[in-house]
Amino acid sequence: MNLAKYIDHTILKPDVTDQEVIKICDEAKAHHFFSVCVNPYFVPLVAKELQGTEVKVTSVIGFPLGASTSEIKALEAQKAVADGAHEIDMVISVSALKDGKYDYVQKDIEAVVEALKGKATLKVIIETCLLTDAEKVKACELSKAAGAQFVKTSTGFSTGGATEADVRLMKQTVGDALEVKASGAVRDYATALKMVEAGATRIGASSSVGIVTGGQSGASDY
Repeated sequence: MNLAKYIDHTILKPDVTDQEVIKICDEAKAHHFFSVCVNPYFVPLVAKELQGTEVKVTSVIGFPLGASTSEIKALEAQKAVADGAHEIDMVISVSALKDGKYDYVQKDIEAVVEALKGKATLKVIIETCLLTDAEKVKACELSKAAGAQFVKTSTGFSTGGATEADVRLMKQTVGDALEVKASGAVRDYATALKMVEAGATRIGASSSVGIVTGGQSGASDY
């Protein structure tokens, strides 16, 4: 299977330089990855580097803790789209979910949906490693109700990444209404293929080149 079109080629480390981001863009163009995923600061640079190609621009929002207020997440998303982002990966308020404040969680997602006005695809990062299975299901249900297009497993910055079991549970929960993105700890072809077989239609990885060329990387997730 050609996994390139499943991959959001990702670089989110705090000490990233312009040259490193440009290298990621060059790799994405060479291997025909679906998108390049960066922090909002780098969206203008990535949009410039990818202009005229089929590779999309993805920006993370409320990243990595999801603890920003809804208003800030909405503004951050709007700015990212204005700067050239085609897709937005937002982190839910994990604390609100753990406290059972489901109305808040849904409205938090809705604030970003409304800010995007259909101009970008929204993926909701639920941070599965911090949730019980019941909480994972609830987070997916709330994402669906709020109008997101994807649910995503992980930021890659917490205590764990994607697992086959979580991807399968998320897909079973959202059905055909939403897609699932597996991210975090996907570092080789075999793991990426298992995620797709479990129901993922998108993979977030920094080891993307190794995944599609058959290499293997011990690099950090992002």
